[in-house]
Amino acid sequence: MTASKVYFANLRTSFKENIFLKLNRLLDEAAMDDVVAERSLVAVKLHFGEKGNTAFIRPNYLRTIVDRIENLGAHPFLTDANTLYAGTRGNSVSHLHTAVLNGFAYSVVGAPVIIADGIRGAGYKEIAIDQEIIRRAYIARDIAEADGLISVAHFKGHELTGFGGTIKNLGMGCASRKGKMAQHSDLSPKVKKKKCVGCGDCVRHCAGGAISLKEKKAFINTEKCVGCGECILICPNEAIDVSWSKDIPLFQKKMAEYALAVLKGKKNKVFFINFLTDISPACDCYGHSDAPIVHDVGIVAAKDPVAIDQASADLVNQQAGSATSCLKEGLKPGEDKFRAVYPKVDWTIQLDHGEKIGLGSRKYALITI
Repeated sequence: MTASKVYFANLRTSFKENIFLKLNRLLDEAAMDDVVAERSLVAVKLHFGEKGNTAFIRPNYLRTIVDRIENLGAHPFLTDANTLYAGTRGNSVSHLHTAVLNGFAYSVVGAPVIIADGIRGAGYKEIAIDQEIIRRAYIARDIAEADGLISVAHFKGHELTGFGGTIKNLGMGCASRKGKMAQHSDLSPKVKKKKCVGCGDCVRHCAGGAISLKEKKAFINTEKCVGCGECILICPNEAIDVSWSKDIPLFQKKMAEYALAVLKGKKNKVFFINFLTDISPACDCYGHSDAPIVHDVGIVAAKDPVAIDQASADLVNQQAGSATSCLKEGLKPGEDKFRAVYPKVDWTIQLDHGEKIGLGSRKYALITI
């Protein structure tokens, strides 16, 4: 398989070239302009960050990307889809409010913000892909109907996938609520009663109201559980777990197949950017962001979603881990930072399956600008 080109820019700047000029030079080298057609509606897919989180991509970076798309004669809009879990982005009203609070106002980013799956997450387009697990995917309607797609992902750790990058930004982030439920449906959290102290944190954060306290221990109603996995990270005593050997591989494979569905019909109209900045150990879906596990690395761009995530993981793992972060192992350059944080999660599954189904290639050539 031919190696895909992945372009990398570190964060060094000077009075001659600030970071926004450097970002534009990266997009020049990676030929982003080739995928943007004049008068097309271009979805710029990102994560606006949960209220209280600070690790998401800075809005002024998005302004640089938006301005470039507009200068090509196209019409960009920033977008995401509503969430399954309890938080500030579960419906379009609170989602838009959170986006503005986090700086993604029109006056800052220069483009409208559109929540792609409707006011309550019910707006989707059914897309047939007939893959190993997913036959039909339910993609947020406004993303599915956009002419082109630019994925702008914050690369960070994730409790169910090891890391979250382009594949997660596409497969999970572009799915409607029905699509998210389909991906999470096989996750079945279980309570370890010996570890549970009945603090109630999981009850307060449960998206589906599936958790209650019975005899001072957490109890999960599996019929109500949406499988979002938030309770796993929320629990301060590690009393909630899933079947990692069975559930997580299936979940990652579904996510990769959903990413394939998102890109269907958009050949030569998609482009991917990963920001390796504020590399927090957990997803931006939480209302906090823990200390980064490594220092800021840079920005990568490519036209292959598998290659860009493989390159991003390699770039992070090449760094020395931060001793002031949650890392207790994997601190040396070359050691796996994501397995150090989530030892039960094999993050390579999403990449292997993505390659298997034709989403992209794990083989890449890194071109540093």
